[in-house]
Amino acid sequence: MRNKMCLTAADAQKIVAACKVEAAKNKWNVSIAVVDDGGFLVHLERVDGAVGQSAAVATAKAQTAAATRSPTKALEDLVKERPAMVAFPGRLAVQGGLPIMHQGECVGAVGVSGVKSPEDEQIAAAGLRAIE
Repeated sequence: MRNKMCLTAADAQKIVAACKVEAAKNKWNVSIAVVDDGGFLVHLERVDGAVGQSAAVATAKAQTAAATRSPTKALEDLVKERPAMVAFPGRLAVQGGLPIMHQGECVGAVGVSGVKSPEDEQIAAAGLRAIE
């Protein structure tokens, strides 16, 4: 039996708070989703002014990053080479999702949606820096 690291609600709150600071600094209205390593939602926040659909997209980005243990940008790039990968079930091949790694293991992921994809990832990265 081994011990397994896991994301806590407090960790998720720190990530979301840092994401919100980055988004507000740039006047970006986004949704931010944090999921555990199984892709289950831990925290979701849609800031004022973010479009409704952005909440679902942010969650899908986070779930994809958790499932693949890699940034969603990597899957987006892979789809360019192998278009059939876009049909991979339950995955969203759009930049803006990042895995949350701790001691070499994925403990969850953060996904952001609402602005351009590179900006979504910029916000997600700010969230990850809050728990380094």
